[in-house]
Amino acid sequence: MTVLFECVHQGERYFGFGIPAEGEPLRLHRLDGLDLSAALLDAAASGADPRAALTAGRPAVEVPWTESAGVEFRPPLLPDSVGDALIGGFMQTHNVKVDAATQSQPNWFFKSLGEGLRVSGSELAVPASSLAICEEAEVVLVYAVDASGEPRYLGHGFGNDLTDIGRFKRHAGHLSYAKLCEAGISPFLFLGEPPESVTGTVTIERGGQAAYQGEFTTGTKALHYGLADIMTELFSYRALHHPGRIHYVYLGADRSSFHGGHQMADGDRITLDFASHGVVLSNTVRWS
Repeated sequence: MTVLFECVHQGERYFGFGIPAEGEPLRLHRLDGLDLSAALLDAAASGADPRAALTAGRPAVEVPWTESAGVEFRPPLLPDSVGDALIGGFMQTHNVKVDAATQSQPNWFFKSLGEGLRVSGSELAVPASSLAICEEAEVVLVYAVDASGEPRYLGHGFGNDLTDIGRFKRHAGHLSYAKLCEAGISPFLFLGEPPESVTGTVTIERGGQAAYQGEFTTGTKALHYGLADIMTELFSYRALHHPGRIHYVYLGADRSSFHGGHQMADGDRITLDFASHGVVLSNTVRWS
């Protein structure tokens, strides 16, 4: 499966393919004004190979591994205007959370516009009034709305839907507040169908020592709901069809460190290792 990423190197924008391997040089292509999401939509419409379509006329530039620390990765397909990106998702979607009160359509939530996305290494801010913060290791679907106003699936990544679960537990009607914490996202966009199975581990460090460790399972087979059904219902609302908008849809998680008895604190470092897909996402939580 083709994996796409975008980055900044020495003040210039680039894109590349694959997940960089330690010790290997990065092969990058100058963006030079290319709209990656529009180019991917065009490639999908024409049946062209996306890698060939994006690199045509853009020779590769190699960055030695010794210089890779200066490469700044970006959230996948994040528009220059963060108002053109909408981050949202579904809650209580997984089979492990099904009970007698399960609804036919899961609750959808708004998380933020594009400025709420943070790649690995960045801090995730939560309000000073937060009650109990938890990580949520999730598959993230990425859609672009085409020129005719139709949302088109472009690929998927992996993220951390940081949530004030304490506020939600205190008052279920406060889900909208609980979800306004910033979100972690890997820069790597997988240009293929959403994964059926994703497995990995979460490690939370405090003061340089592991304070919590656990496992997670996600993917479409872990969902109680049919993915096509819930996405069709979501995009039945024309307010989400503004041409050029990028949608990041978090698909929900199974149990978190909160369910394992961990109480998150300022400065905790959360590392989500999506081992089945070779992606690691690590962020420090800051009470602001």
